Amino acid sequence: MRKFILLFFLTPSLLFAQAKVDTIQVYSPSMKKSLKVAITTPSSYQGSEHRFPTLYLLHGGSGSFSDWLTKVTEPGLVSRIAEEYNIIIINPGVGPSSYYFDSPLIDSVQYETYITSELISEIDSNYRTLAQKESRAITGLSMGGHGAITLSARHPELFAVAGSMSGVMNIDTRMWEVGDELKNMRAKTFKMTLGEIDYEYPYSSFTAVGLVDQIKANGIPLIIDCGTEDFLISTNRQMHQLLLADKTPHEYTERPGAHTWQYWTEALPVHMQFINKHLKR
Repeated sequence: MRKFILLFFLTPSLLFAQAKVDTIQVYSPSMKKSLKVAITTPSSYQGSEHRFPTLYLLHGGSGSFSDWLTKVTEPGLVSRIAEEYNIIIINPGVGPSSYYFDSPLIDSVQYETYITSELISEIDSNYRTLAQKESRAITGLSMGGHGAITLSARHPELFAVAGSMSGVMNIDTRMWEVGDELKNMRAKTFKMTLGEIDYEYPYSSFTAVGLVDQIKANGIPLIIDCGTEDFLISTNRQMHQLLLADKTPHEYTERPGAHTWQYWTEALPVHMQFINKHLKR
């Protein structure tokens, strides 16, 4: 079930003025609520019968489905990438501190089920996608990086390649380089949604670092990057070291930058170059 709210708008760049963005609502049977989703289709989608690969591009904590369309420092970035790579880009909206997992305690926090069992099938049913693992990618920023890595690890049958930009690779807030107020607030949220979990090795499967063995077994190509001034840099370094110890191939990069839209605007094209090498068309 879906409702079109906004049929299309033109990007600020005339060069990519034919790119189209649909804003729809997708109903989640598991959570009994509708959530907004933005779908960007390249100009070649219109008036053709071709099918296209897909990129699920996830937003961060306290974010919105529209963040990647409105907050990047290069206006029209998502439309440019959709045009350049001839790909459909899906920006789903989720709860502000959902981390894209299924809560064992709260029925309204079932975002793993929503993305993997409800949203993907809805998109594949209503858009001309290449509805196969080999043509589907996922990446995201911050909380969305956590979502992309954990969802691809748990559901290797759905994604060909995955990435994380400034991702929360460990939800143990003691590793976050932030003030005590934010640490305690997020820790309280995780306790409320997940209950008591083990933050020591072996790590909980609710967080990315707890899935390194599964990631190795899956063999899905990964790209992970984080700014050296980012408050999540320690969690990314931990993930990198665990993957190295497990001898899991992955691309890992640190470069100057913080937890900012400037950083993510620069990171997305790099992710897309990597992703494109692993997508079947």
